[in-house]
Amino acid sequence: MCPHDPACPPADAPDREAARTLACHPEQGWSLLCNGVVLFEDTGELLPDGAVIAPHRPVPVGSP
Repeated sequence: MCPHDPACPPADAPDREAARTLACHPEQGWSLLCNGVVLFEDTGELLPDGAVIAPHRPVPVGSP
């Protein structure tokens, strides 16, 4: 499915966010990646099979 060389990681891979952006809509807060993942600005994700990945922002070291 991916025309890039090397191919983008698939939607079920741990590094799925590394896929190239096909469409970017920052005014709406989302981007469509080459592997079919919709990536939201709050770091949440919608996978091609309809699964939802909750936002996963990193927590700064030393935070209470």
